[in-house]
Amino acid sequence: MLHRVAITGLGIVSSIGTSVSEATDALYHGRSGIVIDPVRQDLGFNSPLTGAIKNFSPRFPLNRKQRKTTPQFVEWAAEAAFCALDDSGLSPDDIRNDRSGLIFGCDSSVLAGIEQANRLEELRDTSRLGSGLVFQSMTSTTTINLNAILGTQGASWSISGACASSGHAVGQAADLIMLGRQDRIICGGAQEINWQATCSFDGLGAFSTRVDSPQSASRPFAKSRDGLVPGGGAAVLMLERYDLAVARRAPIWGEILGYGFSSDGENIVAPSRTGLGRAMRMALKNAELMPQDISYLCAHATSTPLGDAMEAGNILDIFGERGVPVSSTKSMTGHELWMSGAAQVVYSCLMARNDFMAANINFDGADEDTSHLDIITETRQQPLTSALCNSAGFGGTNSSLVIGF
Repeated sequence: MLHRVAITGLGIVSSIGTSVSEATDALYHGRSGIVIDPVRQDLGFNSPLTGAIKNFSPRFPLNRKQRKTTPQFVEWAAEAAFCALDDSGLSPDDIRNDRSGLIFGCDSSVLAGIEQANRLEELRDTSRLGSGLVFQSMTSTTTINLNAILGTQGASWSISGACASSGHAVGQAADLIMLGRQDRIICGGAQEINWQATCSFDGLGAFSTRVDSPQSASRPFAKSRDGLVPGGGAAVLMLERYDLAVARRAPIWGEILGYGFSSDGENIVAPSRTGLGRAMRMALKNAELMPQDISYLCAHATSTPLGDAMEAGNILDIFGERGVPVSSTKSMTGHELWMSGAAQVVYSCLMARNDFMAANINFDGADEDTSHLDIITETRQQPLTSALCNSAGFGGTNSSLVIGF
């Protein structure tokens, strides 16, 4: 027997808001969270642009001992997880069992690794490094810390899949519940925001250099796009077996209807013309839906010339000419990297609850590759019955999720 999978709680810490209400307002009004980082300017970055978390004041602060092993982005993840748990109507005691678990997307923890190496060079004694940086620097730092903080006893691991990491985390969490192996899973992704984590990316020339107008720098699908803007934060969903959620009269944001994945098998950096399309087809088949059943597509589109062009072609293959309304929330948030797939699900749920589709801001017209898309250039006040969320990453890994509302 396969089980339905409900989304019963959301948590978000992002450049457009540190609560669901703030993020909803930003999405509706097309408000960007992108700024210039003066430190990056001083260090000689080609692009000092970044998404920034502003005025973070946790409702559920960690204690001193917990903070010792958590890098800043895991503190964001903990806050988002507690918010999702609270939003779901569950208590911490309800998830301290072997039927409740954690799956997060994370593909690096850069700053902690640098800090421990720098400290050793200064101290010349490994015994004086302490234990905290060990757990901060592990790629699995999000789940090992949250497991101890939340006390879940079921699944507990991190998925490393580049910028598709948290999309895969949500998909795998849904699969485990669908198969009856878990009843509830807190899942999502988290991404650090600091210059150390992005300097090598900057050296590749992949970032927008539109420094004269930071909030208009990220322009997915637009003819004038010149590169992505890095961002980050944390996005969390509480997934729950649908019948259990209904039985306890839980608030339900939506339902994970389908999950698809693929790999390009071609290039470590450049996306392929068919890979993401295969993930979308799998997700639709898994959801038992046709392309015409999708009312909104939340695109991966990061504002790079080649990446957006390839995704546009994949969308055309599945949906046809102007076959589905499309926007990329990265026009406001920048590319949230490891957390982006889960963040898109959160943002889509917020849109659906409030009957609108967020604009792809900064769009100044299409080029030859993107002209066939129905790009949402202004907020559309329109109900959503379903959404498809794409995420893709280096190495050609792709994730697609179908959400029903």
